[in-house]
Amino acid sequence: QVQLVESGGGLVQPGGSLRLSCATSRFSFRNYVMCWYRQAPGKERELVASISISGDSTDYADSVKGRFTISRDNAKNTVYLQMNSLNLEDTAVYYCNAKRGLADLWGQGTQVTVSS
Repeated sequence: QVQLVESGGGLVQPGGSLRLSCATSRFSFRNYVMCWYRQAPGKERELVASISISGDSTDYADSVKGRFTISRDNAKNTVYLQMNSLNLEDTAVYYCNAKRGLADLWGQGTQVTVSS
């Protein structure tokens, strides 16, 4: 069974940092575009960041540009999201996502709460 397991979420103060990880298994990770989405209470799920198969190309939502960095390790089948300068608006459940053609795979999410 395909698995995407996020970790690294938690409670952090404004201005702090967190690093999310998404460990995957049972699919060809290196052939999938990987993404991080988030969903805040009462809001729609939004794309935060994406990274190409090779890792050479990344894209970010305007709201996180310059603060978040997505990366991947194809040898470890893992994608990361380094989040710096966190603010209250970053509070959400963060989801790992893998895309290839019609395939659209999701993790269970990890909670990130930014609060003083």
